[in-house]
Amino acid sequence: MISPDLERLLVRAEHVLTHFEALLPPAPPAPDWTALAHRWRTRQGRGWLEPLHHLHSIRLSDLQDIAEQKARVDANTRQFVAGRHANNVLLTGARGTGKSSLVRAVLTEYADQGLRVIEVDKTDLIDLPHIVELVAERPERFILFCDDLSFEDGEPAYKALKSVLDGSFAAVPDNVLIYATSNRRHLMPEYMADNLGARHGNGEIHPGEAVEEKVSLSDRFGLWVSFYSFNQDEYLAIVRHWLGSFGVDLAAWDEAIRAEALLWSQLRASRTGRVAWQFARDFAGRLEQQ
Repeated sequence: MISPDLERLLVRAEHVLTHFEALLPPAPPAPDWTALAHRWRTRQGRGWLEPLHHLHSIRLSDLQDIAEQKARVDANTRQFVAGRHANNVLLTGARGTGKSSLVRAVLTEYADQGLRVIEVDKTDLIDLPHIVELVAERPERFILFCDDLSFEDGEPAYKALKSVLDGSFAAVPDNVLIYATSNRRHLMPEYMADNLGARHGNGEIHPGEAVEEKVSLSDRFGLWVSFYSFNQDEYLAIVRHWLGSFGVDLAAWDEAIRAEALLWSQLRASRTGRVAWQFARDFAGRLEQQ
């Protein structure tokens, strides 16, 4: 027989537990594997895959004047989708030159062959082991995509990414690769003071530990692809491509449109594929009002 004091204690404990359960975040939703792309979301220490059903569709043929870069990334992705050996990819260089668009384009190209993309923000890279565990047994092939990646000294996400790339005893499953874009080749800021630790011996220069640490992360990407700013002719060719894509009659291309496109780039102080796309959208939109 339970004493009255013990019964009151149990009732109070039940109320406390009920109140505590109400404060806990809800269980994360199950992944929607019908989506072609996901974004990793976190809240109150819990993470889940948010399905992205409305994607910015772009084709490899839409990306102009980066033929070499397209060929290298396309070949690597084709090998990956086919179940052959492939490398993690680091795309570096000037902003707006098509780095992230190229990743979107390979998804468009190979989605029907089982390719999927999971977008992971830099701050969530510490969750990479959990993401890998979620997809490890899936039949699809997953690119974990981190856009505009860079680190400051001491960030925990740096070590997490380094470990998943090639630094852990646990092997990454064959259906996972990491594609990242960055404006920095070595992903971390480089300072003059880093070179002070360099040593000279027998006529050879040995970099200091700070330099070695900053180079070591980018070295773990098997494929480096560099992008460069476009010259004027390349920029105008991209403008013409997007005007045609937006339904503008290219027979109407004349010196006035050319001058307007160049002025647009001058006002932005940049000749990139993104700027060309933005001009073409603006121009096509103005034509639709007429």
